[in-house]
Amino acid sequence: MDEEFRSLTHRLAEEAGDSAAYRRLLATEDDEELARVLVEHERPLWAREVAAFRLGCGGDPRAFETLVLLLNHRDPERCVGAAHALARLGDPRTPRAAAALATNSLRTAYALHPVRLLTALRAPESVPALVTTLSRLLGPDEPHWRVALACVEGLGSLGDDRARPVLEAALPRPRLADAARDALSRLPAP
Repeated sequence: MDEEFRSLTHRLAEEAGDSAAYRRLLATEDDEELARVLVEHERPLWAREVAAFRLGCGGDPRAFETLVLLLNHRDPERCVGAAHALARLGDPRTPRAAAALATNSLRTAYALHPVRLLTALRAPESVPALVTTLSRLLGPDEPHWRVALACVEGLGSLGDDRARPVLEAALPRPRLADAARDALSRLPAP
């Protein structure tokens, strides 16, 4: 059992009431049973989350849509688990979905984990999406500075020179300045 799965089981035990159904979803080795949970009516969110996480970590593409919905959830812990499973899933649709979530201006408050997932994926969509998101978050009283900081750190990690203008624009922002300097130092010399 990896650390993310252990964290998920502890977090959801109370939500599930440590029920027999919960214990069964944790124990089953039947992917078909897990996949049914994703499509059956009136299944609680905790059940769908367990099933999607387990299927996603096992590389089953049937988990993709549920994991993307969880990646965009208001509960950050659900987002963490979904991002972990999506990274393990290896579905080619994941970078595009994460980029759509990260760049959606109506969902910026929930963009932290899509931004981090884009960094981890290192996909062609990663740099353009992080640049777009960060550009939008450089306003003077931007409340989503943690998302902006994740973009700056991600762009530094990716080391792509296309990020230089937006990283330079981040330098005057006190909460971003140190990370922006670090990120700029990681880019290829101009």
